[in-house]
Amino acid sequence: MEINLGKLPFGLDFHPSSNLVAAGLISGDLHLYRYGPDTQPQRLFAAHGHEESCRSVKFADSGRVLLTASADCSILAVDVDTGAVIARLEDAHEAAINRLVTLTETTVSSGDDEGCIKVWDTRQRTCCNSFNAHEEYISDMTFVSSSMQLLGTSGDGTLSVCNLRRNKVQSRSEFSEDELLSIVTMKNGRKVVCGTQTGALLLYSWGHFKDCSDRFLGHPMSVDTLLKVDEDTLISGSEDGVIRLVGILPNRIIHPIAEHSEYPIEGLGFSFDRKFLGSISHDQMLKLWDMHELLEPQKNASNHDNEEMDLDGLRGRPANVGQASNTAVADDFFADL
Repeated sequence: MEINLGKLPFGLDFHPSSNLVAAGLISGDLHLYRYGPDTQPQRLFAAHGHEESCRSVKFADSGRVLLTASADCSILAVDVDTGAVIARLEDAHEAAINRLVTLTETTVSSGDDEGCIKVWDTRQRTCCNSFNAHEEYISDMTFVSSSMQLLGTSGDGTLSVCNLRRNKVQSRSEFSEDELLSIVTMKNGRKVVCGTQTGALLLYSWGHFKDCSDRFLGHPMSVDTLLKVDEDTLISGSEDGVIRLVGILPNRIIHPIAEHSEYPIEGLGFSFDRKFLGSISHDQMLKLWDMHELLEPQKNASNHDNEEMDLDGLRGRPANVGQASNTAVADDFFADL
C-alpha cells in the first residue's frame, strides 16, 4: 500500500489497537489514515498543527490522542476521532523539538536541537524531568521501563542514560567520532544498538556505556532509523533507501527486505498487530509493507546472508493499503493550556 503524502514526512506512528497510521509533514501538517489489507487507505483528516515542520508524531492516551512536536518549539495534542486541537503547549523547549517518545500512559519525552531532553506528565500538564544531556540535536530516544531510564542519541556523537527516578544524567558515552542517529535495546536489555552517520552499528553493553563493545560494519550509508523485531533481530532504514533485516550477535545483515526509494528512510514502524511495516522517505510516500511477504521463510532461506540481492525486485512492492471521524476528547489530557 502506498500513500502519497504530498509533502516530505518526518514522523510516523501507528495506533496501538486500530488500523490507523499518522504522519507529520515538513509543512507542519498532521495526516491520519485508515488502512486495511484489501482496501485503499482513506485519509481521515489533515490538520495544520504547526507553522514550522512537524518532526515527530506519537499516539498517546490509549490511542485517543495524537501528540506532535515541531521545529516551532511547541507540542500539540489532537483528538484522534475529530482532528480537533485539544491543547497546545507553546515554548515547550527553547529550541526546535526533534523527537517524541511515549513512556507510559501519562508521560512522554521530547528532545530538541540543542540536546535537551524533557519528560512531561500529560495529565498534570507539567514538565517533571529536564536533562541537558547533549550538545547537539537529539536524534532518537528509547525508554527502559524496568529501570526507569531514558536512553538518548545525539548528533554530538554520544549516548546518554537519563535516570528518571533520580532526575539526573546517569551516564554518557565517550565521543564516538560519528553522529549517533538511532537506538534500540536488544538481547533482553543486555545490549544497546545505535545506528550512525557512517553506516556502522555500535553495540554497547548495559552498564558499560563509556565505549561501545562492538562495531558492526555492513550498511553502505547512514543508518537513520532502527526498529526492533525481537531480541536477536532488528530492521534498519538507511540513507540509501533500503530496508534491511539485521541479526545482532551474531552480527550480520540477513538480507534487504524492501527498497522504499532511492532516498533516505526517515522512519519505520509496526502496525499494532505487526501485520504491516510502515516506512516514510524523502519521496513523500508512506508505504505499508506486508510483513508476511517480507519475512517469508523461503525467502529468508534463499537470500540468507545475501546483501547482493537484486533490489530491482523490491521496488514498488508494498502491500495494497486518505477523510474524518468523531468521539469524545480525553478530558484529562493536557486540558486547556
